[in-house]
This record gives sequence, structure tokens and C-alpha cells, in this order.
Amino acid sequence: MANFHAVTGDGSIPATVRRIGVADLKNALAKGFDDFVAMPSHVVFLSLIYPIVGLFLALVIFQNDVIHLLFPLTAGFAFIGPVAAAGLYEMSRRRELGLDTSWTHAFDVLRSASIGAISALALLLVVIFLCWLAVAHGLYHFVGMGAPISPTHFINDVLTTSPGHRLIAFGGAIGVLFGVIVMTISVVSIPMLLDRDVGAPVAVATSIRAVIANPATMALWGLVVAAGLIIGSLPFFVGLAIVMPVLGHATWHLYRRVVE
Repeated sequence: MANFHAVTGDGSIPATVRRIGVADLKNALAKGFDDFVAMPSHVVFLSLIYPIVGLFLALVIFQNDVIHLLFPLTAGFAFIGPVAAAGLYEMSRRRELGLDTSWTHAFDVLRSASIGAISALALLLVVIFLCWLAVAHGLYHFVGMGAPISPTHFINDVLTTSPGHRLIAFGGAIGVLFGVIVMTISVVSIPMLLDRDVGAPVAVATSIRAVIANPATMALWGLVVAAGLIIGSLPFFVGLAIVMPVLGHATWHLYRRVVE
């Protein structure tokens, strides 16, 4: 029963979802940046994980002749980002409450009463991530792209051939669909699990309600996150050391604006 409660929490606790606008997104980003400035040493320590993982993935791809999965892997990293940023949510939560905050507190997530629910949601996001990679791999061959000889050859084929143009069009559309699914179920669910004893089903349901209540604003937030991750990935993923913590902290404050 204890393990079951760790996943489901107290389902009787209601959550009121507010309507938000562009000003709320700006507020969340401003507070996220303020958290980053206030806790730079801690955040940089944590965020080193992201560029290191990104470079490792790129190395694996080039060594195993699956260059065509480099972009899907980079883009799909955002699908598991909400779980990877849980430590940042915890740091923002503690700072908001006026509690002592050091880099060690990011790992308090592992001792959270909601770790079972967070783990269940993490597993769901990993499954979605793997499905995205499988679809991207299948689409590459479906549109008629040949085996890439080198990164330069691959980029040239994508940009100058009809199969490459189809890959961009279909891949982009499918990627947006996956992104919408992930954002809808996770935009406030993991912060909520750290904040309340509600369990994964209630947290995911609240996240879905938040997106339904604020479709345009949440779509804009998704674009902000996507643009930030693209910009952060350009200089060999090193920019993620700044982009990821700012977006992570900002997501906590967005949750606070959306869920009463």
C-alpha cells in the first residue's frame, strides 16, 4: 500500500488552474533567471550534466554511423528534460520558501515522498523519447534517404534533395506532435509532484488541464523552450549549461503562476 501511495498520492486533493498570459511567461523567465544568478555555482555544477551528455551522444552517433539520428537525439533530449530538471525545481522551491539552498539539496528529490510518482512519469517520458527515435529512424528510410557517408554528405542530402526536403517536412511535423504530447503531460506535473502529495495521475491531469485552459500561452512557452534549447545546443551543447537551468527554474515559477 505504501508503494501504491507513492505513485498515486492523495487523489482527493483538488488543484485550481489559472488562466495566464504572456506577462506571466515573462515573469516566470525573469524569476528563473534570478534563481540562476542567485545560485550560479550550484546550477553550473548540475547543468554540466547536459552538455556532457550531449557531446557523448554526438560522439556515439558519429562512431556508429547513425548520423541521421543526431538531430532527433538532440531534439528528443527535451522530452526527458522535465525529469532531468527536477533538481532545479527543488532548488527554486526551497529558495521560494526561504530555506537554505545548496547544490546538495537538488538531490533531495531522491528522498521526496513523491519519488515513486516522479519515477513513473520519468519512465513514461523515456518511453515517449524512445518511440520518437524509432519513428525518426523509420521515417529516414521511408522518405528514401540513403546511408550517410559523412556528416557533410548527410547535411547536403537533407538540404538539397527531394527526400531530404520530405524528411524535414514530415520530421518537423512529427516532432512537433511529440513535443506537444510531452509538454501537455509534463509542463506542471513534476513541479506539482514536488510541491504536493497528489500522485502521478492527478499531476498529469492537472498539467493537461493547464494546457487546455491556456492553449496559446502554452504554445508560446513551448516555442520559447524549443528556441532556447536550439540556441543552447549550437556551440557544441555548451550553451545548455545556461539555458537548461534558466528554463528549469522558470518552469517552477510557471507552475506557481498556473496552479493555485
